[in-house]
Amino acid sequence: MKKTKVEIVGMILVMLMIFLQGGYGILAYIDPLYFSNVRGTELFSINDSDWVTIYGSRTLFIALFLGVLLYFRNYRVLMWCALLSIIMPVTDGILAYQAQVPLKVVMKHVLTTIYIIVTFFVLKKIVSKPN
Repeated sequence: MKKTKVEIVGMILVMLMIFLQGGYGILAYIDPLYFSNVRGTELFSINDSDWVTIYGSRTLFIALFLGVLLYFRNYRVLMWCALLSIIMPVTDGILAYQAQVPLKVVMKHVLTTIYIIVTFFVLKKIVSKPN
């Protein structure tokens, strides 16, 4: 079946989420200290880097799970994943703000939240289209 323009946009938005999450997951393994700074919560001890690795493993799981859902074009579940995932950048933004990081780091989390909301509405439009 031929994809509509909205479906193509939805697929691209989800693919970008997958690549970003996958990249963050890999970065968390490769360089936990740098990743924690990118995320906005600096590690004060290298001994705490195991928590970043745990975060990375969960981030990779999310990327792989979204990839499987996209592969099978399960837009309904992807739509709900997008909506429910808003909790992550909101929480990350609050933690970054509390850590008094530069405003650009907090804004990254705000923009991520907006991106996810847009993705939700695009996926909702795909799911809502008549068959």
